[in-house]
Amino acid sequence: MRDEDTQTVAPPAVELNDTTDARPTRRRKAQIRESNEAHLLASAESVFAEKGFDGASTALIAERAGLPKANLHYYFPTKLTLYRRVLEDLFEDWHKAANTFDASDDPVAAIGGYVRTKMALSRRRPLGSKVWANEITHGATHMRDILVERVKPWMDTRVVVINGWIAQGLLAPVDPQALLFMIWATTQHYADFEAQIRALSGSRKLSQQAFAETTDQVVEMIIRACGARTPPRA
Repeated sequence: MRDEDTQTVAPPAVELNDTTDARPTRRRKAQIRESNEAHLLASAESVFAEKGFDGASTALIAERAGLPKANLHYYFPTKLTLYRRVLEDLFEDWHKAANTFDASDDPVAAIGGYVRTKMALSRRRPLGSKVWANEITHGATHMRDILVERVKPWMDTRVVVINGWIAQGLLAPVDPQALLFMIWATTQHYADFEAQIRALSGSRKLSQQAFAETTDQVVEMIIRACGARTPPRA
């Protein structure tokens, strides 16, 4: 085990003058910390996407971030801590994308909105998707608890909603899990296999307009595949 996997750095003591209002100072420190963590997470996401967990190092991540390694370890004591934070941050983005399931009782709007948001995330965070996919293909060793304790309960609530639409005749009698897996595979393909898409289409990264048109087609195909229809209004 390398030192970077176990190193811890104690935060420096902060001393404030008793006559000074500490609140502005605390707010500034919180803002600085948030900004530095976001910068380090973005750099880590890039390195983990390229090197995987085993190939990455905190030294390389710190170099990519343009910060001393000691600064990185102040915010993230170990490489594993940083790696899991990247994975958890990505899951939170995907979790928010599924809010359309709660915001509408119309499966066309809910599923269509979910697919559009997932497509947008694949364009905005392709490196994060690659980190997630690489971890899964290597057995999810470092995130099995995230899958079991967070992803599965989240998915189970969506399965209940989908089964409800099926019972109302608003969706074809599909396997809810198979539908979700199809959505994940299709939308994340545009992140994880971007190089393949470019090579086969003979073009560079899809323009914003081309990606929007592709998103429309993906939404339409998935809606047709699951037989979603808008409920009749009174």
